[in-house]
Amino acid sequence: MNKNNKKVTFAGNPMTLLGNEVKTETTALNFTALNQGLAPVQLSDFDGKVKILSIFPSIDTSVCSAQTHRFNKEASSLDKNIQIITLSNDLPFALGRFCGAEGITNLVTLSDHKELDFGLKYGFVVEELRLLARGIVVIDKNNKVKHVEYVSEMTEEPNYEVALKVAKSLV
Repeated sequence: MNKNNKKVTFAGNPMTLLGNEVKTETTALNFTALNQGLAPVQLSDFDGKVKILSIFPSIDTSVCSAQTHRFNKEASSLDKNIQIITLSNDLPFALGRFCGAEGITNLVTLSDHKELDFGLKYGFVVEELRLLARGIVVIDKNNKVKHVEYVSEMTEEPNYEVALKVAKSLV
């Protein structure tokens, strides 16, 4: 198993990321994760759209909740050719419960818990916790990676403004 060289911490403690670090200007690898109804969803299902992947450890934490709420709000005013997809290792049922209770309706929420297909292909699996590290990946309509952020301290929010600016420039 490859280990990613990105340095991330969780509450100040160093973490090991598994999988290959995703880099800008590479072709985005297709992956499969589960939606809230347990149906498989692939990145290729969104071909032709700009994709913002919002990655976080667990929806039941304040920072992950804030990240999801922020992107849900932003999604309501984005061009229809931009799709925001959230990814975590939360169970699909937990994601469904949270989205229903919190009014999250503008995002596609996916669970990578079963196969870790996304996390390993994009280098976001935290070995010590079997959670995904926090980050953002922006992919253009032709499936080229245009922006990557591995948030260095997992308890902090990502840089929304940079990711949104990049995504908007790709429409």
